[in-house]
Amino acid sequence: MTIAYVLNTYPQPSHSFIRREVRALEAQGTPILRLAMRRPTMPLVASQDHEEEAQTDYVLEKGAPALGRAVLSRLFKSPRAWWRGLCQGMQAGARHPMGRLRHLIYFAEACYIANRCEGAGVTHIHSHFGTNSATVAMLAHTIGGPSYSFTVHGPEEFDAPAALSLGDKMAGAAFTVAISSFGRSQLCRWVDHAHWPRLKVVHCGIDPDKFTAPEPISPGAPRLVSIGRFSEQKGQLALIEAMARIVEDHPEAHLSLVGDGEMRPQIEAAIKAHGLGQNITLTGWLSEDDVRTELTNAQALVMPSFAEGLPMVIMEAMAAGRPVIATYIAGIPELVQPGKTGWLVPAGAPDALAQAVDDLAACDAETLTGMGRAGRTRALDRHDVSKEAAELAKHFAQATG
Repeated sequence: MTIAYVLNTYPQPSHSFIRREVRALEAQGTPILRLAMRRPTMPLVASQDHEEEAQTDYVLEKGAPALGRAVLSRLFKSPRAWWRGLCQGMQAGARHPMGRLRHLIYFAEACYIANRCEGAGVTHIHSHFGTNSATVAMLAHTIGGPSYSFTVHGPEEFDAPAALSLGDKMAGAAFTVAISSFGRSQLCRWVDHAHWPRLKVVHCGIDPDKFTAPEPISPGAPRLVSIGRFSEQKGQLALIEAMARIVEDHPEAHLSLVGDGEMRPQIEAAIKAHGLGQNITLTGWLSEDDVRTELTNAQALVMPSFAEGLPMVIMEAMAAGRPVIATYIAGIPELVQPGKTGWLVPAGAPDALAQAVDDLAACDAETLTGMGRAGRTRALDRHDVSKEAAELAKHFAQATG
């Protein structure tokens, strides 16, 4: 059983969960063919990501002549299937803001993918995210390629299910994966009830071996870390507003913002406007080892997100023995337990974030360390990458018969 992973941009620093999943599957005996449309758009920090890049076949780098030849070869191989795939692509393009022209490119990519899978003996295609890579997987299957499945993370897919033809993708897939029960509930909204049994929950995984026994949490002024792409959905601007309130009572409080992205200029401007240059550090993207160091140095992870699936960094923080302050949205309440492993607050409420940090500051180090231990047990039990990869491999085996 050889599985092709069809991805848009791979690897990416913020998508290390895909790399862990791929490697866990291979370690358990499932060969993986890595196919991506584009190379990474952000600088790679982890050596494992550089290794993944070297093993990945990049479709768009083949050039227009190669994709054109793939389109013609699929036409000659199976004209009816080719026509069905083209019509399917044009229908999807009519719903999508990018339009039909972009979907013609997806169709050409699908032709190349179908040929590549045929030559490599691939029995099934899997994709991450229900966006363009899932479209390519669906079209490749329609024109005669292998069966396919895809993992939906959210929130992008939940924001525009009709434009993404999410229902059609799920209806044609051997199965569809959600990363939380909340995510599965959202998928149920966009596909006929008859397809519900093929909606699976497979959690994103962490490597327990990377998280040794955590250091106790030290007392003192609040030391916080927030990790993620600088984008509107992550809510960093709300966290900066909260920090302006926090430093009134805790002038030595410090926040490390780990990541980068399109909203960096606004975030830098907000830090300057609130006079928080001494209280907030922007680290940029860090390696996994350096992220774990940031977590070790922090008393808690803060995730002020407005929209999410279920953030990997919450799992990692809990595995590192750190309490979590997060918003009460999406799949987060399935993992973070208020009063036991952290705090949950309403999204878009800086005052509530500040109050949660006040509550954290009122806890002694022993209480915080106990919350961290409880979170660690919960994260390792629910998100062991080896267990989750084995569950996914079981679905692959059932799909390929």
